[in-house]
Amino acid sequence: MASLVLSGDTSGSITVSAPAVSGSNTQTLAAVTGTLAPVVSGTAQTAPFTDNTRAEFTGIPSWAKRITVMFQAMGTNGSSILQVQVGSGSFSTSGYTSQAWSSTGGTVVSTGIYITSAMSSAYVMTGAMTLSLIGNNVWVASVVVDLENAMSIGFQTAGRTPALSGSLDRIRVLAVNGTDTFDTGSIINILYE
Repeated sequence: MASLVLSGDTSGSITVSAPAVSGSNTQTLAAVTGTLAPVVSGTAQTAPFTDNTRAEFTGIPSWAKRITVMFQAMGTNGSSILQVQVGSGSFSTSGYTSQAWSSTGGTVVSTGIYITSAMSSAYVMTGAMTLSLIGNNVWVASVVVDLENAMSIGFQTAGRTPALSGSLDRIRVLAVNGTDTFDTGSIINILYE
């Protein structure tokens, strides 16, 4: 069996020869344009964080078009709802459109994108938020979170960010009241691509 390895400059065209077989042996390769970017993992942060009221990720490159914020066994000491804020150079704290809902009700917010519609110090959450660049430095989000210790409740959230002044380069997770602290062992990380 023959194999084909491309290295170096792969622009232009190539010819692949195959032994004669009955029927057609023509293969058309689709042209790929643009830049292929890797999926990059941030460094997972485990609570207690440096400032245990928030987990922050900075240095996200301007080529990122989709970002996943992941939560594992995340909880806090209070009842303030958790949210995600983004920014370009600094964090945006207003202008968001977000609604979180569950079987127990819904909540609307403009200070960030809600992760849940309710919070309790008894909750331990696992799930992910996906942020996708829709254009003009506006990102749309969807979230699915499960309560590991209350299997009858799950949350779904959708929303969008305000138009940022430039490329998104930072994300943080915090409670709306800004003072609730994360439980030891809460893990938060991001992927960007």
